Amino acid sequence: MPVQNKPCPCGRHHQKQILSFEKCCARYLDHYVSSPAPDAESLMRSRYSAFVLERGDYLLATWSSEHRPATIDFDRGVKWLGLLVKQHLQTDATHAVVEFIARSRLNGQATRLHEISQFVKNDGRWFYVDGTLR
Repeated sequence: MPVQNKPCPCGRHHQKQILSFEKCCARYLDHYVSSPAPDAESLMRSRYSAFVLERGDYLLATWSSEHRPATIDFDRGVKWLGLLVKQHLQTDATHAVVEFIARSRLNGQATRLHEISQFVKNDGRWFYVDGTLR
């Protein structure tokens, strides 16, 4: 099954059904220049999907230039298991915070990434700034 028709990795629901990748994060990953994420939570969800799909181009494009790394390396063999958004708070017109838990498995070892992420809106686009691990 093409990735477009599969459930979106970010797990976003609508009417108790997980949205397909095509109806959820694909528009941001595949058209990030013309179709930016409308809010910080959508950006964070699409960035999770980009990690699952190893889309470094999208991750770098949506990272605030002050904190953007030169490259992104993906751990080979990581299996992403799910995302839980605990909180999304827009603190003002250009700043937001998203708290999430991302679960994965590498070499049989389960891991849990619990992060409080900072986002900034610049020229009408949201960007990931950095995060604090919990």
